[in-house]
Amino acid sequence: MLELAILGLLQEAPMHGYELRKELTAKLGAIRAAISYGSLYPTLRRLQAAGWIAEAAETPATAEEVPALTSRRGRVVYTITAEGKERFAQLIAQTGPETYGDTGFGVHFAFFSRTDRATRLRILEGRRRTIEERREGLRDMLGRAAERLDAYTLELQRHGLEACEREVRWLEELIANERSGRAPTVPHDGTAGGRRDDNSPPPPGETRTERP
Repeated sequence: MLELAILGLLQEAPMHGYELRKELTAKLGAIRAAISYGSLYPTLRRLQAAGWIAEAAETPATAEEVPALTSRRGRVVYTITAEGKERFAQLIAQTGPETYGDTGFGVHFAFFSRTDRATRLRILEGRRRTIEERREGLRDMLGRAAERLDAYTLELQRHGLEACEREVRWLEELIANERSGRAPTVPHDGTAGGRRDDNSPPPPGETRTERP
């Protein structure tokens, strides 16, 4: 999924590694984008060896952009190649279990504007099935073992169940929009989804802050 995210971001603009890491965090959320330099740079080298990205230039690095315990070296700027754009198109069109899990779904959802409608629907429906199965598993566990759980563990499981129920409702709304040819709207208050309320889940990779 890191490969898909990097190729998608480089289609927007050439970037160096530090910029890529910042954009991954901004686009995917801090949880899914907790990517270390140790995983990012080997992936960049692999994509470069495959001919999917290329080095464009090197610019001086500022002090705050140099990772701890590393030397102050120039910033290599990466661009996507024509072959890389073809690879991105292949990856973005994929559907399957790997696109229904938390990380895979979050990355694909971040690039839904570049995904065709049929693929979006398959991924959304697959994600809904995945969350419904997770929800039923939690319900079954609570039904069978609730009396053996301490109060805090029980509360945690209930929280997980409620999160699943909210996400299923959110996914059903997205699926209904896709089937009718509508895209999610952004109202004037900046929240995603024209009918979003306090009971709907935040976008993938984000957490909701309770309002007073």
